Amino acid sequence: LAVLLSLFVFFFKQSSFSFYYIVLVNNYNPGANHLLLSCSQISNVQVESAGKRSRKNNIFHGSSAESILGKVRLEALQRPFMVLWKMGKVIIHFIMYHKNAEPATIKNLKRGVASMLMMQLKSGKMLEVNDASGKCLVEYKATKDQVIRIKHLDTCKTQEMGFTTHSPVLGVSGKSASETVITLENGIIKSADVEETHTLSVNARHKAATKVLSRQSLTLKKIEVGPAEVAGKDAASVVKSLDDKLMSVGVMVEKVKTKCKGCPTLMDTWKAVRSQLEPDSLSKAKAPRSFLTLLHSLRKASKSEILTVLRNCSKTVLPQLVDAVTSAQTSSSLAAILEFLDFSKKEGLVLQERFLYTCGFASHPTETMLQSLLELSQGKIGSTDIKESTVIIMGALLRKLCLKGALVKVKKMLLAGPDSTRVESEVQMYLLALKNALLPEGVPVLAKYAESEVGAFSTIAITALQRYNPELITPEVKKMLNRIYHQNQRIYEKNVRAAAADVIMNSSPSYMEVKNLLLSIGHLPHEMNKYMLSKVQDILRFEMPACKLVRQVMKDMVSHNYDRFSKTGSSSAFSGFMARTADVTCTYNLDILYSGSGTLRRSNMNIYGQSNNALLHGLQVTIETQGLESLIAATPDEGEEDLESFAGMSALLFDVQLRPVTFFKGYSDLMSKMFSMSGDPINVVKGLILLTDHSQVIPLQSGLRASAEFQGGLAIDISGGMEFSLWYRESKTSVNNRGALVVIGNVTVDTDFVSAGVEVGFETEATLDFITTVQFSEYPFLVCMQMDKTTFPFREMVSKQEKLPSGQTFSSKRSRDQLVPGSEFPLHLENSNMCKKVFEQAW
Repeated sequence: LAVLLSLFVFFFKQSSFSFYYIVLVNNYNPGANHLLLSCSQISNVQVESAGKRSRKNNIFHGSSAESILGKVRLEALQRPFMVLWKMGKVIIHFIMYHKNAEPATIKNLKRGVASMLMMQLKSGKMLEVNDASGKCLVEYKATKDQVIRIKHLDTCKTQEMGFTTHSPVLGVSGKSASETVITLENGIIKSADVEETHTLSVNARHKAATKVLSRQSLTLKKIEVGPAEVAGKDAASVVKSLDDKLMSVGVMVEKVKTKCKGCPTLMDTWKAVRSQLEPDSLSKAKAPRSFLTLLHSLRKASKSEILTVLRNCSKTVLPQLVDAVTSAQTSSSLAAILEFLDFSKKEGLVLQERFLYTCGFASHPTETMLQSLLELSQGKIGSTDIKESTVIIMGALLRKLCLKGALVKVKKMLLAGPDSTRVESEVQMYLLALKNALLPEGVPVLAKYAESEVGAFSTIAITALQRYNPELITPEVKKMLNRIYHQNQRIYEKNVRAAAADVIMNSSPSYMEVKNLLLSIGHLPHEMNKYMLSKVQDILRFEMPACKLVRQVMKDMVSHNYDRFSKTGSSSAFSGFMARTADVTCTYNLDILYSGSGTLRRSNMNIYGQSNNALLHGLQVTIETQGLESLIAATPDEGEEDLESFAGMSALLFDVQLRPVTFFKGYSDLMSKMFSMSGDPINVVKGLILLTDHSQVIPLQSGLRASAEFQGGLAIDISGGMEFSLWYRESKTSVNNRGALVVIGNVTVDTDFVSAGVEVGFETEATLDFITTVQFSEYPFLVCMQMDKTTFPFREMVSKQEKLPSGQTFSSKRSRDQLVPGSEFPLHLENSNMCKKVFEQAW
């Protein structure tokens, strides 16, 4: 269902346009500077539908120009106006003279007509300032009887600047073209034809697209003698002598303010959608759809209106309302939510964290938002968790904004943060913030902490380095990573060494670096041998950037032989495709590292999206455990003898690292939760996220203005759980991802006499579960990994609307629904064989 629809549904048909010269300054010569003042007039106006439609569905049928435009606008449109035509080799100017009292829409239409007459008789490129669609680079191709004017719309600068999503993968692409063909006969304009197109589409699904098509045409009907020329020193004096009420205006279009009659208030909108935002509805498409409806209303609301809704909201829906208010990203919404939340109190922790996470996902954050978080972090915060989340999210905002003003303070604070405290949790907080910020200056800081004796510091620092552009991983950093992996100076934990190996392989490794990694296999702890072997095989199978170099190293039999490549174990690394379309490629990888005793050491699931030569780290869920060997009377691996019992989960969502969640820490905490563990999942992320957010105004050469908005809302629920049974000697970890996505794009032309628009979109609901079951009653222990996608619905829709001042409306809708079959994503063959043994009865 390709949705490429012409937007404009009305046009002015067979309207007459006439102009005659008033004064000519200097002799007319195409190659010389001259001034030409002409009086122009539009008459015999007719307004009709541009689309072929039956009489029943044609709301323009039977309507006169006066009934549509109104008497005042029609008279203004047909009132003469004057155009000053200044031609030269470099600059072309149009200065319009008309009555100041004319409505902005009418002045814009006259500007559109004036723009059609802009031309020069020599080929070349130039920057034209006075054009209805803004300041643009224009290319002229001139021949004897024809001038083609090509406007490079991607260079146009207008007074109204929109915004778009930070990530190109989630953003919107546009393609525009404008061409005017002017035909000449004996030096007189015979015809002028303009065609302008603007296409906008969602990068992740280009079929969800809109197209604006604008055409203008002028044809010479007759030539007759006009009034006598008027002499004058300059154009201004001539205009004043004709009518002293005329004044000079520019050709760039004015903003038309339209009043919405009968539009619902914010409270009306909230009452209509609040039932769709209950927690039980967050996995349904109706939740993000209602979220987007509420978002539009919030962006028009005042601070007091927003506070009224916040203070009259039920506790169950309030977290979703906080998501929506923060996502609005207006000065009023930010001021309202900061006044509503009291960070000095421990109560309301859920609402405070939802606000912070939504700030981290902000599509176009402002410096004010970051400044507010900076002031918040320096003030009184009742919860340590909220303090950590505030600093971590500041790093995410810093990456999206330019470094200026208050942002420099945040940068200095994060870079100096790890060394400014001895509290372990605070050091981790600053390292996670640097992982979000991805500051080039942060590489030396992260490299320092990568070699820390505290395993948590090392893991965070190394995984942060993995997110950097490989060009920023300097030779010094690579040496440090090799020291960690090969333990040249001291012994490191397995998960730290494995993370270092990942960064080395992903950062343009040298031949010797790859060779040394391969030579280490066979000399590592048992499960790490299997993990590294699986990692190398995954690089080859999935054809990752390092695969050519790995193949080259494997030609050496010392590096590649049966003894080295026949290591057994349960640890694994596997990558695969979740989806491959013409628009986007979605991949996943699962890395599982176990200790020699059979307990899970690290489980790492990643999902990436790639589109428009850009990469988005959509999801990362990491579960880490340590110090569990005492429970099964097993011997810890080298370097892990004194580790405290610990299990926790860390999540990265849409390139934003979130605050980690701890399942238990310490032996006493472990034992208390062991006997009280219900197996119920612990929530990691739950809420509404504004993924796609694009807004722009398209000033057309015709004088009309098209407004385009694309928004994508995601309702998401990510949870993780861990079950541990000493009786059955079995453990199970699970990561459950549930979500609903709605993307809606609309383009409208909303003048003060007619409104027309088109809306396209798609929506879906999906569930993705990742479960790891480990049976350690015997050795080698059995490990089964499952990654399941349930059958989910997918819907595409398109609608078109028109409305006249009389109240007559036309609308059409169509949609297509389909079910996408579920599947279990393939992993390596060894995993399939183990799953058969684990679930022998079911198989």
